[in-house]
Amino acid sequence: MTVRLTQFAGGGGCACKIPPGELDALVATLSSDTSQPVAPAAELLVGLDGGGDDAAVVRLDGERAIVTTADFFTPVVDDAYDWGRIAAANALSDVYAMGGTPWAAVNLLAWPRETLPMELAAEVLRGGREVAHAAGCQVSGGHSVTDPEPKYGMSVVGMVDPARMLRLDAAEPGRALTLTKPLGTGVLNARHKATGTVFPEAVAVMTGLNRDASLAAVAAGVRAGTDVTGFGLLGHAYRMARASGVTLALDAAAVPLLADARAAAVDGFVSGGSRRNLDWVAPRVEFGALPEVERLLLADAQTSGGLLLAGEVPGHPVVGEVLPRGEAPVVVRS
Repeated sequence: MTVRLTQFAGGGGCACKIPPGELDALVATLSSDTSQPVAPAAELLVGLDGGGDDAAVVRLDGERAIVTTADFFTPVVDDAYDWGRIAAANALSDVYAMGGTPWAAVNLLAWPRETLPMELAAEVLRGGREVAHAAGCQVSGGHSVTDPEPKYGMSVVGMVDPARMLRLDAAEPGRALTLTKPLGTGVLNARHKATGTVFPEAVAVMTGLNRDASLAAVAAGVRAGTDVTGFGLLGHAYRMARASGVTLALDAAAVPLLADARAAAVDGFVSGGSRRNLDWVAPRVEFGALPEVERLLLADAQTSGGLLLAGEVPGHPVVGEVLPRGEAPVVVRS
């Protein structure tokens, strides 16, 4: 019997994140706390004050800083091996989104051991290890718990040059906006969960590493970036605009989409996470006459999405530009 892993999860992939508005309120309670560690062993370069970057960064010395992150989620596809690959690529992406190189990772696994065979868990771990090894990242051990809902991801440690780091609050007016992967994994994953239809292009995008795009961005002098995941392109664009004190203008027609994404959205395969994204970001976005389905696609909750970069990166589409701060943090031009 074929096991459909997505049927064991209430949400799927990064769409199962805490809604962005609730997360903002939660993080605000920590940001208001001015307590500091006793005799800290390292200087914090990027933390909560940066506006919600993809990872924490602490200085090791003048030319090196440690990047640390953790990311895990419920099954986004039914195939255990592919889910492991997707989750690992997604966790590694947090390091690439800071302009860093992942060095070592440990597994994070929650498993309903009484309802799902451990052989499937082994396939999940195998997929994760394969992608991490392809990235040149060591994988050893981790932590596992029994849980009614399966979850998998990684905690990753990497290295970055502090002078060449990517961060949310460094976007400057006059820069182009580049997006390194097409949108649409959210609606296609929703269709996959509902119907069992497999979308190989979506799997290929989600398992693809952001390594080369990150290296190219750093080499091109880009200093502002983030990866596009559970809050959708609009949500992550808003977070960058807010942190940098600018307006991001997106050209809707220039944003690349996976081949079957628009049809899936038109047919109603939109996750609750994507709709919550749009509800949260809508008051902060100037949409003009952009149709509802196009708004939903721009807010689509991505899993292991690409990098949104404030700068032009060869080989990747320009989807907008950074403007001086206007009335709306994000403007969508149709």
